[in-house]
Amino acid sequence: MNRLRQHIEEISPITDEEFEVIKTFFTLKNVRKNQFLLHEGDEVKFEYLVLKGIYKVFYLDENGKEHIVQFAKKNWWMTDYTGFFTQTYATMFVECLADGEVLCLTLEGREKLSSEFHKMEHFFRVKLTNGYVALQQRIRLLLSSTPQQRYEEFSKLYPDLMLQIPKKYIAEYLGVSRETLSRLYSNTK
Repeated sequence: MNRLRQHIEEISPITDEEFEVIKTFFTLKNVRKNQFLLHEGDEVKFEYLVLKGIYKVFYLDENGKEHIVQFAKKNWWMTDYTGFFTQTYATMFVECLADGEVLCLTLEGREKLSSEFHKMEHFFRVKLTNGYVALQQRIRLLLSSTPQQRYEEFSKLYPDLMLQIPKKYIAEYLGVSRETLSRLYSNTK
């Protein structure tokens, strides 16, 4: 739980007493490689804070083609946010790509933390804002940039993920074929 406290205190310093209460809202879950935290159609019970491992959040289109919406690594939050915030069913999958650990938080817990601790409300607002900004940047890149530009931006922002995620998933995330990704990779060397 020390990692949780460090993560929170990057934004909102908290006292020992506050943390003793805050940590009771989280549960630790160990996750194996290729294990799913969420399937399409599941009730979305949790938002996850990644402590260890790499995850992909994706959906399948009507033809069964996979579309990766997000990768998540240490200190990143993930879930099917539409299902989580509306308390409906998932339209996304969350899969673990490397053995890991996550902390699970319910919407009820998140709301209670936010109402009881102004510091936590601030923390969640900052995290949500940062996620929204990242999502808008991703959409902008997908709509108005070339595959080369998307590749360069991804490799600049996430050089560690370039080494840890299979190339086929990076290609899916960038919206290019595996062959195109190989050419892009060769062009940057």
